[in-house]
Amino acid sequence: MQIYRAHVLICGGTGCTSSGSENVKKEFEEQLKKHHLENEVQIVGTGCFGLCARGPVVVVYPEGAMYTMVRVEDVEEIVTEHLLKGRMVRRLLAGGQEAGDVTQSLDKVDFFKKQLRIALRNCGIINPEDIDEYIAFDGYKALTKVLTEMTPEQVIDTVKRSGLRGRGGAGFPTGLKWEFAARQQNETKYVCCNADEGDPGAFMDRSVLEGDPHSVIEAMIIAGYAIGAHQGFIYVRAEYPIAVKRLEIAIGQAKEYGLLGKNILGTGFAFDLELRLGAGAFVCGEETALMTSIEGHRGEPRPRPPFPAVKGLWGKPTILNNVETFANIPRIILNGAEWFAGIGTERSKGTKVFAMGGKINNTGLLEVPMGTTLREVIYDIGGGIPGGKKFKAAQTGGPSGGCIPASHIDTPIEYDTLVQLGSMMGSGGLIVMDEDTCMVDIARYFLDFTVDESCGKCPPCRIGTKRMLEILERITGGKGEEGDIEKLETLAKNIKASALCALGQSAPNPVLSTLRYFRDEYEAHVKEKRCPAGVCKAMMKYVINADSCKSCGICAKNCPVGAIEGEKKVPYRIDQDKCIKCGTCMEKCPFKAIFKNV
Repeated sequence: MQIYRAHVLICGGTGCTSSGSENVKKEFEEQLKKHHLENEVQIVGTGCFGLCARGPVVVVYPEGAMYTMVRVEDVEEIVTEHLLKGRMVRRLLAGGQEAGDVTQSLDKVDFFKKQLRIALRNCGIINPEDIDEYIAFDGYKALTKVLTEMTPEQVIDTVKRSGLRGRGGAGFPTGLKWEFAARQQNETKYVCCNADEGDPGAFMDRSVLEGDPHSVIEAMIIAGYAIGAHQGFIYVRAEYPIAVKRLEIAIGQAKEYGLLGKNILGTGFAFDLELRLGAGAFVCGEETALMTSIEGHRGEPRPRPPFPAVKGLWGKPTILNNVETFANIPRIILNGAEWFAGIGTERSKGTKVFAMGGKINNTGLLEVPMGTTLREVIYDIGGGIPGGKKFKAAQTGGPSGGCIPASHIDTPIEYDTLVQLGSMMGSGGLIVMDEDTCMVDIARYFLDFTVDESCGKCPPCRIGTKRMLEILERITGGKGEEGDIEKLETLAKNIKASALCALGQSAPNPVLSTLRYFRDEYEAHVKEKRCPAGVCKAMMKYVINADSCKSCGICAKNCPVGAIEGEKKVPYRIDQDKCIKCGTCMEKCPFKAIFKNV
């Protein structure tokens, strides 16, 4: 076996790939050959490290130096300075690391200091397309333990005692769900993995599949053994080509190693796994709609009960968990229920993965113990708000969640506290908003998404959310009427009480939470025809200050619709009927004579 003195890990997740990491990798290969280092230094393509805002990311071991925003032209310097001379390239090091310290570690990077990576433990560490690297990091060791040392009942008991709750949104106890399915007297049962992940801004499950697909495969085999199932399905959206490719490779490798199929590890237990590609319908994130889609039908939810653990795929007992939930299982089996239960809070055990985006410096993927405060996530890990702006709110749980205001920034992030605040954990999307965000427009944005993605099966969701959206569009369009706010509240409560599935029932959450904490903004829109944040264009005007205008004509030359006119020595004017509120005039004016009137 080839022994290397150094390893160069290059992120191959979707974010870094879109930033050019493949070209960086090729340049490393060429530079290593140029300097005759190809037999001393190994290049490893990995999954997402998490620090997406600073990609492409490259980590050099054994030092553990993390280089960020690496360009093709930076590669030769890293090779000659670091790999040849042992001197780290200071200007490229991630925040928290120092070039003079030869004992670098990812734990020294500011972004990772407060994280605890369990579901993400191998992401960015191993080559996801090499099963041997997964095995080297205790991969399939949990499966071996389960099949040779534990009964199905013991597996379920371990998962129950761990306190693991579903990471897909509802937070239902995982072990209890498995127990319900195990109790069913049926020779045919199924295990399903929800990798559909349709929330705007969410990329948690995608990143796990891209960086550590075998962890999910191993967990699904364990689940099959626990409930008595011999067939599994991973439902992943076709919009995740890298994840699909790596899953296909991983499944093929697992079959080649005798870890999938008949007589696994010589124990007589059989389990097989297939992929099912989704077309990108948000509703297929709902478990019964997902199963209907796997069966080959239009993805629409079914009434419950009966629940899938009793009657799921093709009418057979079925358990369904999302990617993150499964990714925790092998470590729980290996480290014990008490270990996992000792992390987090009393009612929310373990860690939670979040995809953090919006108005935040460190856009990316993170995993923290349950109970970590929103402040710690936003400022200690996220690096705060760009431009020194004030934090205004955070939206958790995707379109089904709600907005948490700045007054609750010290709230511990856990299932129950988020629900009390009018939001929810959801699958882990976290959108950060600053002082320039219009909360009415945010509610409109998420409801527009929900209306577009509604399957249309039940009238409360199909019709009710559409009526809500029409009111919000009227309000943000400067045509709000007295009574609109009350109509919104009434519609929202009726939809929550009567929609068929959880997605429909939670669709009004963004509206209800913004009404709860930012009602004054709604009232300003309706009563004063004013958007306090200056976002809603219909209520906004760009005005030229006559005293500051130098009549240079730069604004008129740059206006894309010819809405500005004037003449020498006379202040220019903006025709409000023609103005499209693009802001180009204010941006181009060298004398700061144009301002936005909100």
